[in-house]
Amino acid sequence: MADERNFRSTYYEKVGCRGVEERKSLEILLKEKPLNLTKLTQFCIRFTVPKIHRTVLWNSLLRVTPVYDKSRDYVMEQRVAVYNDLLKALKIMRIVDEHTPTSRVLYAMWLLEKKQLYLGRDITQESHFCNITKVLLEIFDNDIETYWMAKSLYDYSEEVSLEMGKLSDLTYTILEKEDSGLYIHLKSCDMLTALPLADWYRSFFAGVLSEPALIRIWDKICGGAIKIVVFVMIEILRMLRRRVLRCVDQKSLFECIDSIKNEQETADMIVNGAIELWQQNKGHEYIPQSKVKALS
Repeated sequence: MADERNFRSTYYEKVGCRGVEERKSLEILLKEKPLNLTKLTQFCIRFTVPKIHRTVLWNSLLRVTPVYDKSRDYVMEQRVAVYNDLLKALKIMRIVDEHTPTSRVLYAMWLLEKKQLYLGRDITQESHFCNITKVLLEIFDNDIETYWMAKSLYDYSEEVSLEMGKLSDLTYTILEKEDSGLYIHLKSCDMLTALPLADWYRSFFAGVLSEPALIRIWDKICGGAIKIVVFVMIEILRMLRRRVLRCVDQKSLFECIDSIKNEQETADMIVNGAIELWQQNKGHEYIPQSKVKALS
């Protein structure tokens, strides 16, 4: 039976229909009562999430909706109430209005909820929360769900911040292993440590890669695999290798990387390579401590 299953999976992959069995498996998991978050996490780690199920799956894994279906309506009512209260307060304080971009509105709501919206706080400043929110708003239609998902993803961003020392070292180590020539060039030109890894990693490459490609990486992030950001960085540098080797200063390097923002085909190739390299390095074994506690 196992051999037959493997044969079918291989066949589907060759003819471009690999997602057939994966989608069926996910649909079975989503019918379980209560939802098994461990199994759903494993699915995110191993496969690309079908677009039709992404909203439900991300909401579940990011704890926006509970695993027990009988509690979902009540929980969402409470989330809607909190959202509306925050929005009303911001309008009364004249911090936001109908002309304020939604991403900035959600950022201000988050600041208010975290008690960080002090007098004179500039909600137009760059922030990892806002960068994450902008991508989510492109993926999902429900602003309320988006707000709560953004909060959970930002918690992962905080995990990245705590692990930045290890993630930076891992980036340099794997780059040297995978492409020593590229590593030596960047290091000799003092560009290696100049890479804004903290900013890119904490925003999960929002604004660096196009959204359609980025969501496949965020599928893994929702599964707790935050270490995958390292392999995205490696693949960006390897994909742009010829151009990077012509760069001799930080400005030219950043302009080179910025050039891929609107190159969908390049972004897709980077994501494909990053996922493959991450799997080869057993990147799926890392899950943030906050998620381990939540699952236990």
